[in-house]
Amino acid sequence: MSSKQSDLVQWIEIPKLGDDRGSLVALEGNKIVPFDIERVYYIFGTKPGVARGFHAHKALKQVAICITGKCKMLLDNGIEKAEVWLDSPAKGILINHLVWHEMHEFSTDCVLLVLASEHYDESDYIREYSDFITRVNT
Repeated sequence: MSSKQSDLVQWIEIPKLGDDRGSLVALEGNKIVPFDIERVYYIFGTKPGVARGFHAHKALKQVAICITGKCKMLLDNGIEKAEVWLDSPAKGILINHLVWHEMHEFSTDCVLLVLASEHYDESDYIREYSDFITRVNT
């Protein structure tokens, strides 16, 4: 696993707004998020020891933000791999197309918010790692 932060790991800093009453973040497409937001979903209630993801997308881009709790994200572009912790509601990670990603070690209170550049399309998924490696190396 590479521990250096390369182009594979692209953090999105999310400005915190607010005052003594608390914090607020605003996620705007093509401003904070580097694409139009077409779909929003979140993962929560993940059982201990369960991992998620295990796929890449042909075209879809995503930003993942752990709005509470934490999880470990593995990113793999077919050349290098990196593991990072998502553990802040004010920091997201950009998952570009053709990046294999996996989420591990979810805390019991983890809520992982994902902003996607496209609507759900099963044909955009690459679900077999060997198919992913073949695609990125052609």
